[in-house]
Amino acid sequence: MLDARLNRLFAGDGRCFDVAVDHGFFGEPSFLTGIEDMERAVATVVDAAPDAIQLSPGQAPLLQRRRGSKPALVLRTDVANVYGRGGVGREYLFSELIENAVEQAVALDAACVVVNLLLLPGQPELHHACIRNVSALRAACDPVSMPLMVEPLAMKAGESGYGVDGDTATIVTLVRQAVELGADVIKADPTDDLDDYARVLEVVGAVPLLVRGGGRATDEDILRRTFTVIRLGASGIVYGRNVIQHERPAAMTRALMAVVHDGASADEALELLSG
Repeated sequence: MLDARLNRLFAGDGRCFDVAVDHGFFGEPSFLTGIEDMERAVATVVDAAPDAIQLSPGQAPLLQRRRGSKPALVLRTDVANVYGRGGVGREYLFSELIENAVEQAVALDAACVVVNLLLLPGQPELHHACIRNVSALRAACDPVSMPLMVEPLAMKAGESGYGVDGDTATIVTLVRQAVELGADVIKADPTDDLDDYARVLEVVGAVPLLVRGGGRATDEDILRRTFTVIRLGASGIVYGRNVIQHERPAAMTRALMAVVHDGASADEALELLSG
């Protein structure tokens, strides 16, 4: 059954584009831009036909009540308060696993569950909590053959709150820890120097790796980054804000699908986007 669910997540070419629309789960006001009307946002993404959509338990029915062919559901299972300007300096940071996460995923007919593995400077308790979350989910996923996607996310303090720590050694080590904890799929940040990304792909072994999009970037930057990581051997991407906050989210979805599945170059994808 594990393979059956993974086969819903990954297309016939072994690749996946998962559009993350779970940002409201984290209680950060800036994350709501573009998804204030979730029913419309989900409908727009579904019509653009990515491989998967990542949603919270409260919003997943917006996808699953739709009839006919639709993207697979990736269910977000943890809530964290590390994002935005309020994260840095906050007295207490947490990452909390929702109750009965895997049971909810089965009931919602999810193809996969996703959970964070956070690493922030000076926050060992938060990292410990995340390890407990991953371990608990792994144990709950096994009896029902639910695939587990782990999101190893190294962060550092910046002007607008915690942001991506793109240090290669840090990402490599955290990604490998996620693999060792039993991840079936990895969702990881790009390194600052993309020439180093082969090292990240090396430590995942046979586990498919999907590259995280992170904050907003220019169309050209995000398409060139996508082309590069796919060429290096990534199995796909998980992008949220670079799709749902785009002025043309459906067009951006189709352009990224062309890069992930059709071998389109960044320039060709830019032409599709502007057409």
